[in-house]
Amino acid sequence: MYYNEDGDKMEYLIIGLLVVLLILVVALIVRKNNNNDLVEKINRLELEVVKEISDFKSDFARDINEDFDKLNDRMDAKLNVMNDKVNSRLDENFERTNKTFTNVLERLSKIDEAQKKIDSLSGDIVSLQGVLTDKKTRGIFGEVNLEHILSNVFGVNNKTIYQTQYTLPNGTIADSVLFAPEPLGMIAIDSKFPLESYQIMVDKNNSVNVRTQAEKQFKIDMKKHIDAISSKYIIPGVTSDQAIMFLPAEALFAEVNAYHNDILDYAYKKRVWITSPTTLISTLTTIQVIIKNIERDKYAKVIHNELILLDTEFKRYKERWDKLYRSIETVSKDVKDIHTTTDKITKRFNSINQVEMDTKEIEK
Repeated sequence: MYYNEDGDKMEYLIIGLLVVLLILVVALIVRKNNNNDLVEKINRLELEVVKEISDFKSDFARDINEDFDKLNDRMDAKLNVMNDKVNSRLDENFERTNKTFTNVLERLSKIDEAQKKIDSLSGDIVSLQGVLTDKKTRGIFGEVNLEHILSNVFGVNNKTIYQTQYTLPNGTIADSVLFAPEPLGMIAIDSKFPLESYQIMVDKNNSVNVRTQAEKQFKIDMKKHIDAISSKYIIPGVTSDQAIMFLPAEALFAEVNAYHNDILDYAYKKRVWITSPTTLISTLTTIQVIIKNIERDKYAKVIHNELILLDTEFKRYKERWDKLYRSIETVSKDVKDIHTTTDKITKRFNSINQVEMDTKEIEK
C-alpha cells in the first residue's frame, strides 16, 4: 500500500490495532477477576471496536481503491504521454534513418557510376598507351597536340605566323614552323619524342639493372633525336640558328629537367630548346607579344611619315593662302581706290548738273 496524503490513514490503522490489543489484554484481566459486568461492557466495547474496525476497513479499502484508481489514471496519462513522446522520437529517428539510408544509396549509386567511369578511363589509358607505343601514331599524337597549341595562341590557320608540315629547302618536312620577327626568323618545331626506354626506366616493377640500362638507352635516344633536329631544322641563311623540340608529355619533360641535366646541356650546345605543352605556350605567347609590338611600331612609323607629309602640305597651303591674301588685299585696295574715284566723278557730275540748272533759271 502506498500513501502520500499526510499519513492519516496509516495512523488510523496503527491506532486500531493498538485498541484491539488493549481490549484483548483487558479481557484477559477481567476473566481472571470474574467480573461479569465488566465482561459485558468489554464485550460490547469489543463489538463496537470490531464494528468500527470493520467500517474503517471498508472505508479504508474504498479509499485505497479510489486512490489506486486515481493512481492508475495518472499512470495511464503519464504512460500515454511517454508513449506519444517515444512514438514521436521513433518517427523522427526513423525519418532521419530513412533519409540517411537514402543518401547512402544515392552515394553508393554515384560511387558505382564513378567506378564505371574509372573502369572506362582505365580502358582509355590502356588504349592510349597502345597508341603511344607505336612510333607513327605517337608522332601523330604530338603533331595534333602541337597544332592545337599553335591554333589556341595564334588562331586557326594563321599562316602568316605559323604553318604545319612545312617543307624546308633541304627537303625535310618540319612538323611546324614559326615565322618569328627578326632577328629570330623562321623557327622549326619538331613534335616527335622517344618513349620506349622512358617507360621501362620509370616502371618500378622492373629491376634496378633493367631500369639502369633503360636510363642509358633513354639518354642515347634523346641525344640522337637532338642531333637529328639540329642537322635537319637549323639551316644557315634560311631558318633561325635554333630549333624547338616539343615533348607533348609533361611527365617526360619533368623527368628530363629534374634528373638529366646532361641532356639539357647537350641540347643547349646544339641550339635545340626542349619544351613541354606548358613551356611551349609561354614561349609562343612571348613571341606573340613581340610580333604585336613590332606591328605597332611599324604602324607608328607609317603614322609618323604621314604626319611629315601632312606638315609639308600644310606649309604649302599656308604659302598659297598668304599669296592669295596678298592678292585679295591688293584687289581690295584697288576696289577702294576705284570707289573713291567713282565718288569724285559722281560729285563732279552732280556739280555740273547743278550749274546747268542754275543757268537755265537765269535765262528764264
